[in-house]
Amino acid sequence: MTNQSKLGVPKNDGKKLVKDIMIYGVSSIVGRFLNYLLVPLYSYKMPVESGSYGVVSNMYALIALLLVILTYGMETGFFYYANKQKENPKKVFSTILIAVGVTSLVFVLLCLLNLDSIAHLLEYDAHPEYLGMMMVVVAMDAFMSILFAYLRYKNRPIKFAGIKLFFIGCNIILNLFFLVWVPYLQPLAPDLFTWYDPQYLERYVFVANLIATSMQLLFFIPELKGMEYIFDKALFKRIFKYSFPVLILGVAGVLSQTFDKIIFPLVYPDADKGYVELGIYGATSKIAMIMGMCTQAFRYAYEPFVFSKNKEGDGRQTYAEVMKFFLIFTLLGFLGVVFYMDIIRYIIQPGYWEGLRVVPIVMVTEILIGVFFNLAYWYKLIEQTKWGAYFSIIGCVIIIVLNLLWIPKYSYMGCAWAGVVGYGVMTLLSYIVGQKKNPIPYNLKEIGIYIGLAFVLYLLGTQIEIENFYLRMLYRTILILLYVTYVVKKDLPLARIPIINRFIKK
Repeated sequence: MTNQSKLGVPKNDGKKLVKDIMIYGVSSIVGRFLNYLLVPLYSYKMPVESGSYGVVSNMYALIALLLVILTYGMETGFFYYANKQKENPKKVFSTILIAVGVTSLVFVLLCLLNLDSIAHLLEYDAHPEYLGMMMVVVAMDAFMSILFAYLRYKNRPIKFAGIKLFFIGCNIILNLFFLVWVPYLQPLAPDLFTWYDPQYLERYVFVANLIATSMQLLFFIPELKGMEYIFDKALFKRIFKYSFPVLILGVAGVLSQTFDKIIFPLVYPDADKGYVELGIYGATSKIAMIMGMCTQAFRYAYEPFVFSKNKEGDGRQTYAEVMKFFLIFTLLGFLGVVFYMDIIRYIIQPGYWEGLRVVPIVMVTEILIGVFFNLAYWYKLIEQTKWGAYFSIIGCVIIIVLNLLWIPKYSYMGCAWAGVVGYGVMTLLSYIVGQKKNPIPYNLKEIGIYIGLAFVLYLLGTQIEIENFYLRMLYRTILILLYVTYVVKKDLPLARIPIINRFIKK
């Protein structure tokens, strides 16, 4: 037995990576699962015809874009410079935290001072308070993103996960309070709840987020009190130069994912119906978030690991193997969601079910996002992040153009397919250029076999009609077991799986 694992990762490093992925992954998956509780809550409390879910989807899309702008690539810049041998990690952290903190504060002050004008521009004249609350939230989130990055750098996944789960739990409780408990209590004690207006439920979604985000910040008091505040202007210039292409990449990336929700009500022929259609799209596409879970958990654990491995030497074989296993498990997630859709669909109100046809398409987009993220390391590791910006801009332009063309004709189905086309082009370009600039030995044959197998099983599971629900579920479960059996036989023997290996004879 050599000191290398089957993944090509040294045993100790491999165990650490697996441990971190387990902690980050479980917290991410549990967190996303808990957030699922909000999907049925919103869908059942916000009727399709009200368009309230569309307002929520539109607002959170704007927030996602602003968050990327306010962090301007500093998370990646922090990991890169904190791992450079000649840099002082504490000074790197302090410099970045001060920079992001100041820009976030200036942003929120300017927005609050010009709130009415901004609300008019975004067609929120009737409810500028929605924008005001969420501007404060996005500023706090930007500041805390650096603090969360610091926890990852210091290998403190338990605190990281704990804070994330606290926020989610607090947000859920507050949503239940505003959307369920207050409407129940209001008739019993009307004098206590004169402030509550059930016609604008989306307002209380934003209030809940603001309170939960503010409480989350309290957990970082030890980090904020225990650090030495130093701003190194020369260091910041170097970090900003490295991170700026990442900012462009991030803006293009988030626009690629959220532009459809931002622009939908503005380009759909009927504005009121546009919010209704956007609500359907927003609710049903949430079911596809399992792909986002895999990508996010992978990123949290893998990004610090990659930069530390690059400091030690060449890790190309490791990156190639991780890409393969990323696809293996995301394809399994894809089959699981599609095959058990008859059960999963009850997460949302039946009135939204007409949009379930977008779920497989959106999941394909999520897989492509994950692959593109993995491919991105070739240019990050050789300090040519400009390539990521090029690819993201190209993909973003494609997605924007297709959304503008397809939303008026095909509604949210146009949004879903625009994502596939845009990210497909980005992924292909990144692979082609990467193999010339900094080649990584991806095993395309093995990856192709897994993609082909998943596609064949998908067709067998969805195109063969079985009327009986239980027989249909049994048949699809067998198909999933066939996929798992192939994985175990080909790449992941049971003897190598933690816990399970205890019951396997050596």
